[in-house]
Amino acid sequence: MSDAEGRSGEAIPENAQDLTVFVQNLLEQMQQRFNQMSTAIIGRIDEMGSRIDDLEASISELMEQAGIEAEGPEDADK
Repeated sequence: MSDAEGRSGEAIPENAQDLTVFVQNLLEQMQQRFNQMSTAIIGRIDEMGSRIDDLEASISELMEQAGIEAEGPEDADK
């Protein structure tokens, strides 16, 4: 990589207008990556929430089968 190239292999602009376009493109790329990562993270959080709901339902079902009463938050302190 020469002194006139950036990390992506693109030539670093030499005048203000080219620099502005270069920075705008770079910011757009960063925004796209951020949006992709945000979407992926939100999807994983939703999936995790669904799994937790399923787990709670399974535990409740097992407790019912075993004849154990579920303790509420107020009962846990006793």
